[in-house]
Amino acid sequence: MVSPSPPALSPPTTPAPAPRRRHSLRRQRRRLGLLYAAPMAVLVAVLFVIPLGLMVWMSVNHWPLLGASAPNGVANYQALRDPLFLRAVWFTLRYTAVTTVVLGLVAFGLALLVQRNRPGVGIFRTIFFLPSAVGLAATSLLFYGLFNTEDSPLNQVVRAFGLGQVDWLGSTDSALGSTTGMITWRFAGFYMLILMTGLHSIDPVLHEAARVDGASRWQILWRVTLPLLRPTLALAAVLSLTGSLLAFDQFFILTGGRHDTATVVIDIYREAFLSQDLGRAAAVSVATLAVLIVLNVAQLRLLRREGR
Repeated sequence: MVSPSPPALSPPTTPAPAPRRRHSLRRQRRRLGLLYAAPMAVLVAVLFVIPLGLMVWMSVNHWPLLGASAPNGVANYQALRDPLFLRAVWFTLRYTAVTTVVLGLVAFGLALLVQRNRPGVGIFRTIFFLPSAVGLAATSLLFYGLFNTEDSPLNQVVRAFGLGQVDWLGSTDSALGSTTGMITWRFAGFYMLILMTGLHSIDPVLHEAARVDGASRWQILWRVTLPLLRPTLALAAVLSLTGSLLAFDQFFILTGGRHDTATVVIDIYREAFLSQDLGRAAAVSVATLAVLIVLNVAQLRLLRREGR
């Protein structure tokens, strides 16, 4: 008689953690994450949230630099219709439009020039990027000497071509053109690096396929490169727009706001420290912040649309 074989033993299994234990682990991880984020949250609150709230509160008060404050509703915002402020807005918009276009074209041209790895291309990349290492205030002082000194190398070159003495900063248009040239020299290498990164992210197979289909260089640039580079262009455009709308150092050093070259930020400085009206300066700051938020929201929507 054959005895029945014993039943096979199944391998021991690890019991699943109880729901209470899982909830405890999640709670511990949440607390640990909050602990890690706490220093940055405190820093953001102290350096951004609290000053922002104070600025909004100041914008609805008559707030002299010296003396007691008093609520005045939206009077500070109504003062934004002042002709001096409107001229500052118009000049800032002109400067932003000209600088964004010129700087974008020059930076994109440099990026196309040095995007491929060829012998010696690294030297040109370094040369183009080096001006970005110079501070904006230092750059403005350097060009102030070039524009205002009769014996400066710039004026010597101009006289060598028989053009005579040029008043680089003597009018609104000349100051706008001179400052745009300075800003292009200072920032072209920085935006070149951003655009070159976007160009390197494009699959070369797409360009090769377009060439096989008989597309010209212009068609490849217009139909392949630019559409794929759209998120990078949006980022560069928003950075340029933001920097131009907040322009201060260059015009404060080069012209001091003369010849109708005062920007919105220079108007904020004048209201706060010359007119000693912090309330109106805060109102202008809030309006400027609202414009910057709209630009950044537009950028995020564009990036999300391209990412789908």
